[in-house]
Amino acid sequence: MLVLTRKKGEAIVIGDNIKIVVVSVSGDSVKIGIEAPADVKILRAELLEAVKDINVVAAKTMPHVKVKKGGKKPSILTDLTIKAKRKDT
Repeated sequence: MLVLTRKKGEAIVIGDNIKIVVVSVSGDSVKIGIEAPADVKILRAELLEAVKDINVVAAKTMPHVKVKKGGKKPSILTDLTIKAKRKDT
């Protein structure tokens, strides 16, 4: 893990098309902004973990769901993906 120190208004760039900006700092809370292409999924880690746990339970309780060869069982993540409004800056 890379650990960096950033101040309000400073940014981190990942690859050629993802930019993370520190928007504000208040106490022990940091607000960040993420600039990324619309096709990049951005999820909070705790939400992704919860969805994975739900999918494991669903897979065990839905053995009747047929999967096409080479396909995957339906994912709750498909239904829960949150699309944030993106702002052009």
